Amino acid sequence: MNRQIHSSLTVLLVSDLKKSQAFYRNVLGCEVTDWWAIRDGFTGLAVKLLQANSPEDVRPNKLPAPDIYCYVENWTALDELYQEFKEKSTKFVVEPWIDPNSGPWKEFAIIDPDHYCIAFGGTDGDSKKKSMKPSW
Repeated sequence: MNRQIHSSLTVLLVSDLKKSQAFYRNVLGCEVTDWWAIRDGFTGLAVKLLQANSPEDVRPNKLPAPDIYCYVENWTALDELYQEFKEKSTKFVVEPWIDPNSGPWKEFAIIDPDHYCIAFGGTDGDSKKKSMKPSW
């Protein structure tokens, strides 16, 4: 069967559209338009930001459940993202950690201005690596 779904967008209701657009542009490095915020194309991080009618409409998941999960190719890419976001004073809700029983799997998570949790993670992609200690 041919691939039928090319990509998808996560839709987030936000309390201040301009503030959210600035965060996704300046902190996460997204291309931001009136219709979306994307990084690494529509198959990367792709979000539709919509102005909420009232603050009660903004409902992020309760931590630690992420609202968006971004998979990365390897730990080098993950470490680069972590450093990029750290240099921009991003608020981390989960510092990088490794689950040795899941691949091993490494991840971290940040929050946006409305406390939506965005997690980033993946396997190392290099089975020859012996150390599971983070590089920071």
